[in-house]
Amino acid sequence: MDNTKTKAASLLSDKWWVRWTALILIASMMFFGYMFVDVMSPLQSLVQTQLGWSPQAFGYYAGAEYMLNVFGFLILAGIILDKMGIRFTGTLSASVMFAGACIKLYAISSLFAGSALDTWLSSWWVEMPGSAKLAALGFTIFGCGCEMAGITVSKAIAKWFEGKEMALAMGVEMAIARLGVFAVLSLSPRLADWMGKDDPSVVPPVAFCTVLLLIGLISYTVFSLMDSRLDKQTGAHDEGGEEEFKLSDVGGLFKSRLFWILAMLCVLYYSAIFPFQRFGTNMLQCNLHISETQAADLLRWFPIGALCLTPPLGFFLDKVGRGATMLMVGSILLICCHLIFALVLPSHPSEGLALTTIIVLGVSFSLVPAALWPSVPKVMDARYLGSAYSLIFWVQNIGLFAIPILFGKMLDASNPGITDPTEYDYTNPMLMFAGLGVLALFFAIWLKILNSRHHYGLEDPNIVKDIEEVRLDGEA
Repeated sequence: MDNTKTKAASLLSDKWWVRWTALILIASMMFFGYMFVDVMSPLQSLVQTQLGWSPQAFGYYAGAEYMLNVFGFLILAGIILDKMGIRFTGTLSASVMFAGACIKLYAISSLFAGSALDTWLSSWWVEMPGSAKLAALGFTIFGCGCEMAGITVSKAIAKWFEGKEMALAMGVEMAIARLGVFAVLSLSPRLADWMGKDDPSVVPPVAFCTVLLLIGLISYTVFSLMDSRLDKQTGAHDEGGEEEFKLSDVGGLFKSRLFWILAMLCVLYYSAIFPFQRFGTNMLQCNLHISETQAADLLRWFPIGALCLTPPLGFFLDKVGRGATMLMVGSILLICCHLIFALVLPSHPSEGLALTTIIVLGVSFSLVPAALWPSVPKVMDARYLGSAYSLIFWVQNIGLFAIPILFGKMLDASNPGITDPTEYDYTNPMLMFAGLGVLALFFAIWLKILNSRHHYGLEDPNIVKDIEEVRLDGEA
């Protein structure tokens, strides 16, 4: 027994500073990935005037990130993760992100403008310029890598923090990723102006974030070396998992009512968050009549609420629980914020009101992800945990693919004849976001009811020793 304890104490994952170093390395990849996701979000009006993209074209571009994931790639990614393991899949995803970023950078550069490829791409489906088509292709490839990285990081954290502060670790990882959104919303408009106020360009911010993706690939490579050593210590030479993965397990997930409730809650909630980040800067421009940089400076505070609160909420979940309740509260806050953007801000333009609403929306964005992702390992078997994450992400990607396109079409339809990108009426599109929040709240309530009846553990703490103490207290 003493030998077992000595062996367990020698594991890398049992040393707090080693497992948190591993977390920082894998979170760095997501930090740079999130920066690239939103690098063009605060530049919508500049893209329209410089590259000739309409709101509809911008919507198609924004939705392109999720296109291949919707049509099956993300399911394949989960199977690859469970079969090949976190090292191979994470390195692959970081490489794919970098490749897609390079294509997108080329599409918006002067090298592509006027080229034979530009002429050919612009000759069909003229509603979308050639640069938008190629940028969308690059964003699609990047999106495959980014979503694959998301499920890989979740499984990696579950592995390194099993029986420890898992929700806190996931919260810290999400906070670091949200910091990437704050950073890029701060930097992107300023990097675009780097060439001079009279000649702003979308190229410098995209190029800068592309280089950061390469650094993220290097960071994950270092983590992979650490993970390989951990597997040697535990004797898990088959990196794919301790138990054999079977394809039939994927079919079993589709039959799970609990899985579908989690998946629908995820897709509805995130469909009112990430597309909002794409269009939020221009929405603030139009409602507050301020510059693009000023609007981006307001919107950049959106992830700060998540950044500050997600780790403490993760700690709270580890020690106390109440995950299902947090999902409900987060959905209610989401509804209130989008209703303010849709109905109050246009008639009462106030930067203070806008900033307060943005921060509250960030609080919502800390509550739901902090509770949602640590809940999955509680209800899914470890041998197909990667597939469970990937299928939830796949359902989520359906919404993230469709909603920006629908949003762009709705924005066009709500503003007939308006060509000035700073004069759009965003009321109807923002009401759509509020409606998605209402549906998300319905599934959150349903989940809490089922948990109270069947005790899935979604309201329980995550740290194993705390659960044991509660059990012993109950027996006493």
